[in-house]
Amino acid sequence: MGILNITPDSFYEGSRVADVEICRERAAGMIALGANILDVGGHSTRPGAASVSTQEEIDRVVPVIRMLKEAFPDVIISIDTYRLAVAQAAFMAGADLFNDIGAGQMDDGIFEWVAAHKIPYVLTHSVGKFAEVHEVPNYQQVVEDVWSNLALKLQELRQLGAVDICIDPGFGFSKSLEHNYELLAHLENFTNLGAPVLVGLSRKTMIYKELGITAAQSLNGTSVLHTIALQKGASILRVHDVAEAAEVIHLVEKIKQYGISNLV
Repeated sequence: MGILNITPDSFYEGSRVADVEICRERAAGMIALGANILDVGGHSTRPGAASVSTQEEIDRVVPVIRMLKEAFPDVIISIDTYRLAVAQAAFMAGADLFNDIGAGQMDDGIFEWVAAHKIPYVLTHSVGKFAEVHEVPNYQQVVEDVWSNLALKLQELRQLGAVDICIDPGFGFSKSLEHNYELLAHLENFTNLGAPVLVGLSRKTMIYKELGITAAQSLNGTSVLHTIALQKGASILRVHDVAEAAEVIHLVEKIKQYGISNLV
């Protein structure tokens, strides 16, 4: 899953795209390098990011999604938003997947809409509303607490009739740096929820703060954590750097040919 941020303020400058034509070029490059999904976002979720209006978010993403669907009809287009109205506008424009960092709790009616219209959906763990997403709750046991929360929401979605659900433990959302590493160390626990596991680790704070570097310097650390995530059962990598992620996937799959199912 290649990241296309239609924003001026996403945490990694290299992921920002300024207009539709630049976005077309960036998307074509990602697809050529191996991206199967393009994740379009019009609202930065970095710590301290200012909120934008629903209409501004729609105005940012809808023209891009329309262009991508016309230019690359065989590629899955994902809308990265926590707002129902934005997701609905994106699907009207041709989106195929709803990537929701809010897990249905940041806006009303999301689970009901997803279920009623059989919307493919990424259920991401976070706690609270958007303004609270970078606050860290007092978990009893972070792995068990996140797992239980996702299990309950999966059950709710399935009871409503939702299908095609992926889960994301939500690295960087409502987690401390240590929580992120504890979750990654036990990522295999999430594979028994019966849904594909997506991970968003690319160039995140958990890498560059731990190493004392910047997001721009975090590609090597990202590749290391991607390797671990794949060995622990991740099915989808959400990435800024498609070529490098594709190499990680290729090499991990090569090792698996020789019967080594878990390296860590």
